[in-house]
Amino acid sequence: MTKTQKKRKNERKTDYKARLTLLKSEIPRIVVRKTNKYLIAQYVKSYEGQDSIIVGVTSKDLLDYGWDKKYLGSLKSIPVAYLTGKLLGNKIHEKKHKEAILDIGLIRNVSGSRIYAVLKGLVDANIKIPFNEKAFPSEERISGKHLKEDVRKMIDKVKEKIK
Repeated sequence: MTKTQKKRKNERKTDYKARLTLLKSEIPRIVVRKTNKYLIAQYVKSYEGQDSIIVGVTSKDLLDYGWDKKYLGSLKSIPVAYLTGKLLGNKIHEKKHKEAILDIGLIRNVSGSRIYAVLKGLVDANIKIPFNEKAFPSEERISGKHLKEDVRKMIDKVKEKIK
């Protein structure tokens, strides 16, 4: 008798073993997903396998904090990922929550990537979350020192508004 795989596993959308491990911990999760244009970060609680989104933020929300619309195509960069994590962390604190674990799903685990820039933003927003400093991108990448001068100024302006 052969075992039938679940549909989402066949489509390579869900790793059920990893999901079960995260759910058994009973700690709320920070779910980070990448799209072609944006980053999505959500604070999720699960009850009996049913996920409930408590707080959700996308990198597009930075437009409300002073991100210039002419740089709409750069809403998935490392500095934007950091600011998105910081914004999510602030919103989590408003809801009086303090701890979480990171759920990156099937995204490749690469040190210094956008996913870990989101994590760095959450850690800087004082969310209690397990992490390894070695995985974070360098401070130069997070602050946008590799980008044009006007983009750096915009990043600093948005960073001030999010604090």
